[in-house]
Amino acid sequence: MSTRIRTRQRSLGLLAVVIALLWMFPVYWMLNSSFLPYNRIRASEPSFVPLNGTLSAYSRVFDSNFFDTLRTSAMVTGLTVVAALLFAFLAALALSRFRFRGRRSFILAVLIIQMIPAEGLFISQFKLLEGWQLLNNVIGLSLLYTAAVVPFTIWMLRGFVNGVPRELEEAAQVDGCSRLQAFFRITLPLLAPGLVASGVFAFLQAWNEFTLSLVIMTRPENMTLPLWLRTFTEANRVSDWAGIMAGAVLVAVPVMIFFLLVQHRMTSGLVSGAVKG
Repeated sequence: MSTRIRTRQRSLGLLAVVIALLWMFPVYWMLNSSFLPYNRIRASEPSFVPLNGTLSAYSRVFDSNFFDTLRTSAMVTGLTVVAALLFAFLAALALSRFRFRGRRSFILAVLIIQMIPAEGLFISQFKLLEGWQLLNNVIGLSLLYTAAVVPFTIWMLRGFVNGVPRELEEAAQVDGCSRLQAFFRITLPLLAPGLVASGVFAFLQAWNEFTLSLVIMTRPENMTLPLWLRTFTEANRVSDWAGIMAGAVLVAVPVMIFFLLVQHRMTSGLVSGAVKG
């Protein structure tokens, strides 16, 4: 390998490290600020290292209704992920494996739905849930999140299903499997990475969503975590930035745990078929 190539590789590696550090700095700043006392956060000179830090911000977070809010967000996110994957998977399977009248129109409708601004649907969604008596209800918010996530998830899973050859199912049927058995024994295991990658998208959408939950969950006891973080910033009162940062750290922890659990499957899924079809 020539000196020129080695120099280029080292330069690119150094550039990648610099970009990674810049990307990680906001996360570090959030963690660092969560340990700083109030006077150091408001100081004109920034504190890059939490020397003589304190856990008082975390104490304030735990003294609030954090765990109740965490339970609400977990229930909404769990229901959204399960429902979105179920409906989107069945729809993607029908679009990829069957030919029926209106198939192309349905695919086009899925794309058009993605172009509708979410804010334009707030009034109709609020009235709909109000009529069903599902305001300030985990099921009601989960229904809206599922409806918002399903179109893109269908499109994403369709690429994964198209990436699995029909011949594998046909070969299994020749060996004596029914069509349903061939699907569960052959196709479904191959689609697991795609389901995980799509589940990650649904998880992030439901976990971090703010505006829709602000409209639907109007009672303090029914807040999701993004709404709960807002309680540390109120009118006519100084913002508790240490509390906001500590709360943001705790909100991010479940996301990091989830990513660690599905990292391998998600990586293989993103490179195996999400852009096919």
